[in-house]
Amino acid sequence: MSSTVSFTVPTPHGPRVMSLAHTRVGAGEPLVLLHGIGHHRQVWDPVVPVLAVERDVICVDLPGCGESPALPDGLTHDLPTTTAVLAALFEALGLERPHVAGNSLGGLLALALGRDGLARSVTALSPAGFWSQAERRYAFTVLMAMRQIARRMPPPVVQALARPAVGRTLLTSAIYARPARRSPEAVVAETLALARAQGFTETLRSGRDVRFTDDITGIPVTVAWGSRDRLLVPRQGVRAKYILPRARLVRLPGCGHVPMNDDPALVARVLLDGSRSAARRTP
Repeated sequence: MSSTVSFTVPTPHGPRVMSLAHTRVGAGEPLVLLHGIGHHRQVWDPVVPVLAVERDVICVDLPGCGESPALPDGLTHDLPTTTAVLAALFEALGLERPHVAGNSLGGLLALALGRDGLARSVTALSPAGFWSQAERRYAFTVLMAMRQIARRMPPPVVQALARPAVGRTLLTSAIYARPARRSPEAVVAETLALARAQGFTETLRSGRDVRFTDDITGIPVTVAWGSRDRLLVPRQGVRAKYILPRARLVRLPGCGHVPMNDDPALVARVLLDGSRSAARRTP
């Protein structure tokens, strides 16, 4: 079921009211799914049907993305603020330490929530924050180019380009290893979402000095990386394992930066295994 929830976020300037759009489906322990910068919650659609058999799946549009409005004036689209917003969302939805999984920026947010004791388990797919400065500059350059292209193309042009496989490849090959598998409708929707993402520029700007350097203890952590990730290259997964020595590092063969569409069955299994490991740790 798709809906929007409003809630209050404590800030240094006093409590602020905001809202986030989300979709909730399935039954079982709650699993929150977080997308990457400029994307939207529908990116998880290929894996949700499998996950919903065992989990209460909550797909969230991050602030300024998809159907969620940007943060109120005075709040910055940075890691601490977005983490605080998600913590307030969990409380509003009655979620006490849910399982959290994320991709790219969403993976970084999932790790931050786990570090702060707000998640029962964390699964991060190609998370941001384990880059060198050169790798970060490259990734940001690609993302800005994708954003500029998306903003300059009228919707009818996007629709025409997304029909043939070669057009979908041109639009999305930076993030998918198998872009032709993405449906034309999905490519159009995510290209328009990228063009319209209100928090994109500020989020990118705030990420210039972001590095994840904290170990996470007490909960299961899985870091998974696509072998054909062209945006955040797979060697960053080795750095993540060094910083998170207790984490399970999983390779996703043949998958790109956004692996959910490249191999839905594999990604769904990784997400379920990551949350099942929390149950195995329970006395």
